Amino acid sequence: MKAILAFAITIALYGFSYAERPNILIAISDDQSHPYASAYGTPEIQTPGFDRVAKQGILFHSAFTPAPGCSPMRAAFLTGREIWQIGAAGTHASDFPRELPVFTEQLEQSGYHVGMTGKGWGPGRATDWPHNPAGKSYSKAKVKSPAGISSNDYATNFEQFLEARVNDQPFCFWFGGHEPHRTYQRGIGKNEGIDPQNVHLPKFLPDSTEVRSDIADFIFEVQWFDSHLNRMLDHLESIGEAENTIVIVTSDNGMPFPRAKANLYEYGIHMPLAMSWPASWPAGQNHDGLVSLIDVTRTIFDVAEIQPREAEKLSGRSLMSTLSQTHNEIPTGRAAVYSGRERHSSSRFHSLGYPSRCIRTKDHLYIRNFTPERWPAGTPQKYSGAKFNQDNQLIAGQLGPMHGGYHDIDDGPTLQWMIANQNRPQVRELFLAAVAIRPAEELYNISSDPACLQNLALQPNHQELREQLSKQLEEYLTKTGDLRVTAPEQAHLWEMYPRHSSLRWFQEPEWWTENTKRVPTQPWLEAKRPRDQQ
Repeated sequence: MKAILAFAITIALYGFSYAERPNILIAISDDQSHPYASAYGTPEIQTPGFDRVAKQGILFHSAFTPAPGCSPMRAAFLTGREIWQIGAAGTHASDFPRELPVFTEQLEQSGYHVGMTGKGWGPGRATDWPHNPAGKSYSKAKVKSPAGISSNDYATNFEQFLEARVNDQPFCFWFGGHEPHRTYQRGIGKNEGIDPQNVHLPKFLPDSTEVRSDIADFIFEVQWFDSHLNRMLDHLESIGEAENTIVIVTSDNGMPFPRAKANLYEYGIHMPLAMSWPASWPAGQNHDGLVSLIDVTRTIFDVAEIQPREAEKLSGRSLMSTLSQTHNEIPTGRAAVYSGRERHSSSRFHSLGYPSRCIRTKDHLYIRNFTPERWPAGTPQKYSGAKFNQDNQLIAGQLGPMHGGYHDIDDGPTLQWMIANQNRPQVRELFLAAVAIRPAEELYNISSDPACLQNLALQPNHQELREQLSKQLEEYLTKTGDLRVTAPEQAHLWEMYPRHSSLRWFQEPEWWTENTKRVPTQPWLEAKRPRDQQ
């Protein structure tokens, strides 16, 4: 009775009928690069759920994530802001401040039934939130799954979520798959009929039996995620709610392979994306214009007829004016999209990050690395069994093997094979491209070099373009309040956000003595140092 009364009050306050507003189903895989969906014509992958959404609505060919890491991307998507606008939530495994507005909460306050299953926002801490910022969790239903794959029966949990609705209440459901995040059951792709010889192999990865098999395993997990999406779509049709449900299918960041996930290169930021709303958007569209996933956030507000709080801080652009068009190749009006990263894993001295920002135009990608002296994938060696005294001086610890500290790359067969075979001429260049020190500026022609292997930033015939994109990036970062540009002397705040996950310990780098003032005291780090108990 109380719930029904509350919903009646909501209708009176907001002045709408539930039946007039669409349902929203959001499906986000964990670590899936474009073009790994069969709608894009990629061989040896079958994603009938994704393809179904694309066929019923719009297939996006140029969609980009605001961050190449799961936690900051999900925070940016929930808030509709760039990662440098949301404090600690813009870095990995830190905090999600309660004062940040998220679209899920605002939808719930306007009468939507909101929930999630699987991976919402995270990893990190959302202190003072009543539940995950993505919504109340529905995760009781389980299924027998292969090793390395979540036992969460995502589709059944979606059905249970729908059963909890009151009357004709519209819903917003977040399906966050844990797949295809590592680890994988080795050989499962081939065993399930995926031919490693036919997989799409990006040019930044060496061609070997081990790497191809690893990609086949990755593809199997993408298909597992997609199978649950397909079941959800079937259920919506069976209950007659498919027509008025907006379905959004995408991923958080790129595939968990060297030079993809946690990097601002093409396979780290270019995402699969399909959206449908059969009741309002024409089917069979192809959208080739540049889109940021925070544009999708802004669109959610529009379709739900919700005025976002602090609207001027939403950085995305609504797609509503274009999605109802009937022609293909719909322009978005965007000349560029942007992305950025700070700390990903604990991969360097003092768990420092690798701050970078990028601008992606139709044909080019320009990256600015703010601390090029740091190792981009992690310092090659780390300590095992490190201990510190009360003055934070290292008093015990043994360095592990070389190449054991690349923790901004998810460990797996591909990384280990590249390390073991790095001295082969055909492997060494690709290995160094993944782990070696990088310059402060990078520029790539995506049309001819989607693998981002030929840096044009220093070539004389590309200086005008480099300067143009550098200026355009700086203007956007200034407009959106990025401390890395507007107040570099305060940018150390990024290093002060705590990491609520395991830490690793590394040698003091050579550049540290001359740059200690660039990173202030980190209380959260001091509290987690392993101490000598003698």
